[in-house]
Amino acid sequence: MYNYTTEQLQDLDRKHYLHPFTDYKKLKEEGSRIITRADGVYLWDSEGKQYLDGMAGLWCVNVGYGRDEIVEAVTAQMRELPYYNSFFKSANPPAVELARMITSLAPAHMNHVFFTGSGSESNDTVVRMVRHYWASEGQPNRKTIISRHNAYHGSTVAAASLGGMKPMHAQGGLPIPDIVHINQPYWYQDGGDLSPEEFGTKVADELEEKILQLGAENVAAFIGEPIQGAGGVIIPPSTYWPRIQSICEKYDILLVADEVICGFGRTGKWFGSDYYEITPDLMPIAKGLSSGYLPIGAVIISDRVADGLVDKGGEFNHGFTYSGHPVAAAAAVANLSILIDEGMVDNVAENTGPYLQEKWHELASHPLVGESRMVGLIGAIELVKDKQTRSFFEDRGDVGTLCRDICIENGLVMRACDDTMVISPPLCITQAEIDELISRAIKCLDLTAEKVL
Repeated sequence: MYNYTTEQLQDLDRKHYLHPFTDYKKLKEEGSRIITRADGVYLWDSEGKQYLDGMAGLWCVNVGYGRDEIVEAVTAQMRELPYYNSFFKSANPPAVELARMITSLAPAHMNHVFFTGSGSESNDTVVRMVRHYWASEGQPNRKTIISRHNAYHGSTVAAASLGGMKPMHAQGGLPIPDIVHINQPYWYQDGGDLSPEEFGTKVADELEEKILQLGAENVAAFIGEPIQGAGGVIIPPSTYWPRIQSICEKYDILLVADEVICGFGRTGKWFGSDYYEITPDLMPIAKGLSSGYLPIGAVIISDRVADGLVDKGGEFNHGFTYSGHPVAAAAAVANLSILIDEGMVDNVAENTGPYLQEKWHELASHPLVGESRMVGLIGAIELVKDKQTRSFFEDRGDVGTLCRDICIENGLVMRACDDTMVISPPLCITQAEIDELISRAIKCLDLTAEKVL
């Protein structure tokens, strides 16, 4: 389609394209990897090299690449109505149908959807919406949102403020006011001599301590990913979410479950909230909503919050040009139809999830791996210097980066979060493809160990 050589594309890329989350000097020196096509769980670059995509793009291509159903739905919608806005009392059929489908899959108490263009926009919407809700309820002082250190909620100003990643906060004077953070439920790093269950309760109790410090009358919401994704697939102990839920209920704090990664089957349930049996007031979503075929996000809203906004809120002065974009909505409707019709979520819970978990946990015996963990089809392994003492390497992140690069060289896409290697493959992955993923992962761990142990 584009009549350029690899070298020409890399040269044009250096001259004109500023990438997200990139060290531009290094990229200029090394050049980009040019991905040209994909099918199922595989990618190919401009030189014809194949990669098994263990990250489903960026946690998002749940139904896999190359689904003609989505292409056909998008093509038909572009011919019928390529765009119109949702302002001025307007709607379009795909957006209305998508809202219906989403709420049919969401927890029973959540029956309204606000559309956005991405997960970051969804979390920006959360900030605006929870504050507007409390103001409409006659409690305008409830502005503060409590989040967690090392959380990721997006990269726009408000979403990055909700996130708890220090490198992001160091650029641009973040976080914005009235957003504070407590510790994350990262037992392997922070649990010390406590059992996972003891640690889960201890770190959850920090929420109550923070609420009391701030004054409950000033706190609007607590936000957390059911499983922290970009933070390193931090799977909370079993005691964590029940305690968080009870604290939110005790102080009448809105609970926001960021489902951008966990939503639409990643955990073997439709949502991470289903997996942990929590009852959120708002759920930001994106990624798996369209399997990344087109950009779209949303916030799923509880009846309590929606009723307050409708009955008391007046005009909500917030929204986006592309909220409820008809073509993106058509892609999402087709995507959700595939997930439903092919039983992909149940297959993760009953078949591929347990199969990959068994193979993944076997990696814990590798001399470089301190812990393996996984829920559904999202998992992590900790690369450590000393398995017995849970000691990390001195320059945290160097070994992970090395392992990531070795994986790429050997045709496997795994992501490094510091020295934690994470995977989140397409939900359509087969047992044979899982065997291939594990085989490549073992090879890459062996090659990494040769250099660092």
